[in-house]
Amino acid sequence: MRETVPGESAVTIDRTAYEALPFSARCREIWRRGDHLLIGVSPGNSYFSHRRISELIRWGSEFFERIDIVHADLHVEAQFAAFGYTAEHARRRAAKEVKATARRIARGAEEAGEPDNVRAHALSEFTGHPAYGRLHHQVVDALRTDREFREAAEGMARGFLAARMDEGLAPNELQLAAGLQYIAAELPFFLDTPALLGVASSVSCYHIELPLTPVLFGRDEGLRAAPGQAYAVVRPAAPPLSAPAGLRARAA
Repeated sequence: MRETVPGESAVTIDRTAYEALPFSARCREIWRRGDHLLIGVSPGNSYFSHRRISELIRWGSEFFERIDIVHADLHVEAQFAAFGYTAEHARRRAAKEVKATARRIARGAEEAGEPDNVRAHALSEFTGHPAYGRLHHQVVDALRTDREFREAAEGMARGFLAARMDEGLAPNELQLAAGLQYIAAELPFFLDTPALLGVASSVSCYHIELPLTPVLFGRDEGLRAAPGQAYAVVRPAAPPLSAPAGLRARAA
């Protein structure tokens, strides 16, 4: 369940562009420190156009000393294979999606003026990092031993895989396993970005609340985020409501 602060249901940072909803009071405090914002981008996700990335960079730079954008490039091929692609076709499709994602990020950063406080990485760059190895091992172990965590991870995988499936279909066992493998590779950045990037604290953001958010940021036992790690939903701000034309005319 989302934690709230008396008199304040959510923090709205800048309603002219995007709004931020930190998950809990602790997440809100980390947000206010303004140390670091992490933007994770998945291949094939049309939400993260180059224009969106450019807007997020400009908007986030107003509140954070540093921004890192990490795009997933691990286990993408395995997902295509699980959907019946041949090994060669899966490799080519995965490479195409990953390259297109990297290009969108580069173009977004360019349109934002390539600020000095913004860096971009492929997820594979971290596989040799000791902290990444430790965190990934914890994720894999939790998938095996922590029922609440696994159920939430499976829900997250199903939501991700739905974009690759016809409406109304559910992933089979092989497809779900590929989705979990992909998500497990990303989760170290939801657990402890400070350990991976050497920042004092960090906010991981996405435009929706993920099934794993209350597990990693809202419970007191099992696998959960490090003290310096926060999560926030960051989404385009809703336009202000205006009165119908007739009412505006009468008011005038």
